[in-house]
Amino acid sequence: MLQKRAKGFSAKSSGFSAGERIALWTARFVLIVFVFVVLIPLWFVFEASVNPLNSYVSFSLWPAHASLVNYIQVFQQGQWLLWVKNTVILAVSIGILQVFITALSAFAFSKMRFWGRKYGLMTLIILQMFPNFLAIAAYYSALAKFNLIDTMGGYILVMIGGSAFNIWLLKNYFDAVPKELEEAAIIDGANSWYRFTRILLPLATPMLIVIFLFTLVGIFSDYIMAGMVFETPSQYTLAVGMYGLISGQFGQNWGMFSAEALMSAIPLALIFGLGQRFIASGLVAGAVKG
Repeated sequence: MLQKRAKGFSAKSSGFSAGERIALWTARFVLIVFVFVVLIPLWFVFEASVNPLNSYVSFSLWPAHASLVNYIQVFQQGQWLLWVKNTVILAVSIGILQVFITALSAFAFSKMRFWGRKYGLMTLIILQMFPNFLAIAAYYSALAKFNLIDTMGGYILVMIGGSAFNIWLLKNYFDAVPKELEEAAIIDGANSWYRFTRILLPLATPMLIVIFLFTLVGIFSDYIMAGMVFETPSQYTLAVGMYGLISGQFGQNWGMFSAEALMSAIPLALIFGLGQRFIASGLVAGAVKG
């Protein structure tokens, strides 16, 4: 009897019914399994990075003669640091420019009235449904005509266009901003630029950070466009340079490739960890109506 009362008291004090507790533990179990499945490929990459035999797949969970020789070779060759520098310069530059273009476009579609506004953004989204690599021939011809092949400027011009999806999200957020804020600013004599820079942009800071971070990741992982533009190893980005380590028919260096992949992922993981609260708030900001 006392045991039954104790169980009833613990159930009431927890605030969850029996069915809710079962659902909660089921969700936890599914999340644990999902995390485990996601970490399995990372473990194989880490194992290959400490495997001196240059093998990507082995039959043991840990190589017999693990060492840091692959990491040492990465720094001895020095190309990886150069590729990291090129990628960071391009990613930060393109991220800032894309955020600026996206913010201006979203403000125009949200707050201004002009011909083509109603279907303009929808047309951009439909056009962006087609992958960029379908236009590689056109991009290459245009860059070659202006002598921009194998230059950072040419790559920035190719990638600078703001994402139509990001413009759509930011436009929805601008639409949700209370009109009273802008009306009060207009009464005080504020022009469109003042309302854009002093009212809307500060409110949209989380979303702008999310757009910048996603652009950063996109540049770090882009191979198709970077491989089209860059031809000299000193101009390579991380994706292009690292692909060269495993693209040879007889010279696939999986050990160095895995070591560079892990070291390249650390800065992005730190950035996402530090900006987690902005990402969480920014991703849902465009779906909230005021």
